Amino acid sequence: MSSCVLGQESALRMSSKRNDDKSVDLSFEKDDPGTMTVNLKFKSLSNSAVPTNIYRAEGYSGTLMTLKPMNKDNGIDFSYSYRYIRGRLMPKVDPTFVYAIPFKVGTEVYAREAGFLSARYFGNTTPDDWKVYHFYTTDQQEVVASRKGIVVEINDRHDDSVLEDKEYSSSTNSITVEHKDGSLLKYDGLSNGSVQVELGATVFPGQVIARNVKRGSNGYSVSFMLMYLKSADLGANEGKNITNSTSFYGFITPLFDVGTEAIVLTKDAKYTASLSPEVITKEMSKKEIKKYNGK
Repeated sequence: MSSCVLGQESALRMSSKRNDDKSVDLSFEKDDPGTMTVNLKFKSLSNSAVPTNIYRAEGYSGTLMTLKPMNKDNGIDFSYSYRYIRGRLMPKVDPTFVYAIPFKVGTEVYAREAGFLSARYFGNTTPDDWKVYHFYTTDQQEVVASRKGIVVEINDRHDDSVLEDKEYSSSTNSITVEHKDGSLLKYDGLSNGSVQVELGATVFPGQVIARNVKRGSNGYSVSFMLMYLKSADLGANEGKNITNSTSFYGFITPLFDVGTEAIVLTKDAKYTASLSPEVITKEMSKKEIKKYNGK
């Protein structure tokens, strides 16, 4: 039996265990509690069969799947490889969900739509649903969570000077939050050392998570990328060139709370951050609401 991660850092690790009933458990361990979609490829498999090659890994560890022997008197021979990607495959996302602009109430922001830039998992063909916002402020401001979720990824190793003289760099600090419905929100462009949350923590709307960073000549900024995993065909872009690879992720155009109503933001427009009680408590448990009301 052999296993390997193809072309990725080992944020998820697989192992196998043979049981007394001759079944085999394939288990995972990973570094964060978020959801990973795993694509298993059996190079060889005898005395067993699998209904699918796509599996979901949630939490820090667990059993991904169990191989059961067709002939219970014999063992199972197998070898496999695996790939994985962050996110729950094709989640049921609520398009009417209302998000907070990711700054403290009363902060004035300038909203711009980001142009498409190809990336490892986004392909090189502009997705039809591409929508990413840059929120600019005149001075450095604290960035807050826009929706309740679990922190599943933190990148805080890049110096702020990377963005001082440019509008874009792949070397930026970010926090990724996974929501209840399976959507992912990446807050990108954070000041180095300013992160105030830990991996695995639950964040709530309005909670400070970091500070924004100076981006080129347009002031301080953070980008807001709301997405979901739409494909687990992780070999789909093999053999394709720079002009025709496609995205594994779909993108969501969010509704934002602007005080008087929930709207799709107009590009190149100014807004004032607002946070209604309904947005704050929307996904809270009864215990969390009681704690919030007791403040």
